[in-house]
Amino acid sequence: MDRSTGGTLDKASAENFPVAPFFLPAAWRDDLMAVYGFARLVDDAGDGDLADPAGTARLLGVAGPPPAAGPAAGADPSVTPSAQPGPPGPAEVAFRLALLDALEQDLDRVFESALHPGTAEAPRHPLMRALVPLVDRRALTPEPFRRLIEANRVDQTTARYATYQDLIGYCTLSADPVGRLVLAIAGVATPERIELSDAVCSGLQVVEHLQDVAEDLARGRIYLPAEDLARFGVTEADLAAPSADGPVRELVAFEAARARTLLDHGAPLVGTVRGRLRLLLAGFTAGGYAALAAIEDAGYDVLAQQAKPDKRRLAAKAAAIFAKGR
Repeated sequence: MDRSTGGTLDKASAENFPVAPFFLPAAWRDDLMAVYGFARLVDDAGDGDLADPAGTARLLGVAGPPPAAGPAAGADPSVTPSAQPGPPGPAEVAFRLALLDALEQDLDRVFESALHPGTAEAPRHPLMRALVPLVDRRALTPEPFRRLIEANRVDQTTARYATYQDLIGYCTLSADPVGRLVLAIAGVATPERIELSDAVCSGLQVVEHLQDVAEDLARGRIYLPAEDLARFGVTEADLAAPSADGPVRELVAFEAARARTLLDHGAPLVGTVRGRLRLLLAGFTAGGYAALAAIEDAGYDVLAQQAKPDKRRLAAKAAAIFAKGR
C-alpha cells in the first residue's frame, strides 16, 4: 500500500468505534473509509503525525518540514514528529499550518473535480482523490470538511480552553462534522437527526480528550477546561504526574459525567433509523459508553495508562442500544 495512505488508514482499528464495519454495504464502507481517510489525514497533519511529512509536503506543493520535524540522519523513518517531546516550535507550527492550507486547496480541487470531471485539476493527495466519487455520488457540501481543517488550525494556536462551552465550541469543528457526513452519506440528514448526532459526536470527543490527557499534555495541549481545573484544585503539574491523585480523579469523573450526558442526549438518534445504519450508529454510540466504562474501571486515573474500551463490552452495549433505539 502507498505509504502516503497506508499508515493513515491503518489507524482506523485503534478508534473507540467501528469506522466501516463489515455488515455495511461495500459502497457505504468505501464512502466511510474515504471520509475517515480525509479526517485522519487532516488530524495527522495538524498533530505532526504524518508518516512521511516531507513526501506529503511535496505532493501538496508545500516547502519541506523544518529539520526538527523530519527524521534525523540514520533515524528510524517510522518515528513521526509527534514522538519528539514537548509542544512544537514556531517553525513546525508554521509547517503544519501550511499543510492545512494546502489540504484546503486540495479540498477545493475535490469539489471542482466532482462538478467538472475531466476538466478540473485533480486533487494531488490520493486520500483527497478518493473523496471525488463520494462527493459526486452523495452531493456532499464542503462545509463539514472545512470545519475539520479549521479544528486543526485551532490546535496550532489554542492550547487551553477557559470554559466548558469553549471546549464544546471546539467540538463543533473537530467532531460534529463527522456525524453530519455519516448522515449525509446515508441520505437521512434532517435537522432533528443532526442535533442528536452533534450531541453524540461532541460526547465522543470529550471522552477521547479524557483518554488522552497525558498524550495531549505532551503535545502542549490541555482540553480540560481551566474553570474546572480551578474548581477541583488541579494544576498542570498534577496532570504531568505519573498517576492521578484524588483531585485529578474527581475532575475526570466530573468531565466523564458530562460526556455521558451528551451521549444520553444524542443516543435516541439510533431509534430514528433502521437496518444496518441503525447498527452502525449503535456502534458509534456504544464506543463512547465503553470508553467511559474503561475510564471508570481505571478509577478515573487516566494518567497511569490510556483507558481503552473492552471490545466485548462494546459489542454488548451496541446490541443493547440497537435493540432499545437509544
